[in-house]
Amino acid sequence: MSFITGVGLTPFGKHEDSSSLELMSKAAQAALDDAGLKRAEIDGILCGYSTVSPHIMLATVFAEHFGIRPSYAHAVQVGGATGLAMTMLAHHLVEAGVARNVLVVAGENRLTGQSRDASIQALAQVGHPDYELPLGPTIPAYYGLVANRYMHEYGVTEEDLAEFAVLMRTHACTHPGAQFQDPIEVADVMASKPVAMPLKLLDCCPVSDGGAAFVVSRERTGEAGVRIRGCAQAHTHQHVTAAPRLSELGAEISVARAREATGLAISDVRYAAIYDSFTITLAMLLEDLGLAGRGEAAARVRVGHFSRNGAMPLNTHGGLLSYGHCGVGGAMAHLVETHLQMTGRAANRQVRDASIALLHGDGGVLSSHVSMFLERVR
Repeated sequence: MSFITGVGLTPFGKHEDSSSLELMSKAAQAALDDAGLKRAEIDGILCGYSTVSPHIMLATVFAEHFGIRPSYAHAVQVGGATGLAMTMLAHHLVEAGVARNVLVVAGENRLTGQSRDASIQALAQVGHPDYELPLGPTIPAYYGLVANRYMHEYGVTEEDLAEFAVLMRTHACTHPGAQFQDPIEVADVMASKPVAMPLKLLDCCPVSDGGAAFVVSRERTGEAGVRIRGCAQAHTHQHVTAAPRLSELGAEISVARAREATGLAISDVRYAAIYDSFTITLAMLLEDLGLAGRGEAAARVRVGHFSRNGAMPLNTHGGLLSYGHCGVGGAMAHLVETHLQMTGRAANRQVRDASIALLHGDGGVLSSHVSMFLERVR
């Protein structure tokens, strides 16, 4: 058994003159304060990778910078699934008795500390060096290909995809730390600049500066405990040219394994935190995870199913699409928001019931998947 005892999150957007280590430190200290722990009580650290500071020993670099001497330190790298993968590892470390309090942290000054060319080059490396990279695609191009195929198979339209961008922006407008807080409509998404058709600028997450952290502990703190009920992973491919059929991707596998490990059903879930690097990512994952039927997620958005007051509140902070995306810390913001919801501290964003939450992270081009169930205990 393990508990998420504290969370910390910086605003996302521009942080001029703040390094990745500084952003990580701000989030980490906020998480420790939230958990009521001192730095000396942290005996494990898990650190996400950084494209701005690609040090081969980033976990111990941060430990030195932050002034802690953990008995366990590890850096993790599975793309956008890294945050939940680190949470899963921290859960197992605590359950196994290796550590009592594991700090999970990530952050980057990716917006102000990395040039556009460097960002594009870093993102291009997800492609196969022989069969994909020579053709010049980057992450948006791969997801554009996936989107075209998905739209063809399930009758999804560009306007359907735009609904997810509008929903995430609506939620971000209620969070003071979100990078984007101006409301948008479907027409705004449709009129935005083409990036990799059918994906347009507002179908894509932004580049951000920011940091996120949380503490996974053996013992709960505070009145309301948030327990990691269970989690699972699936890795079906690395390169899009080796991907299986759209109906056989890893999200379905990982969530099935997580359900089996926890004994929970999708019908038990009251809050969802789902990776949303692009609108197509969110649409597909919601359907793969069983939160909507094939091709039906957009219709559920339109009727308010995934809104704050809907039957299945989703990414109430605005997600990657509007709260922002600072690399590994971007998806970790989903877990921070989930913790706030589960402990009744989400202010004007608070949902009616977040007693059972489903979180899902996606790395690469729908390549690596981590599904996790959290449970509130009194």
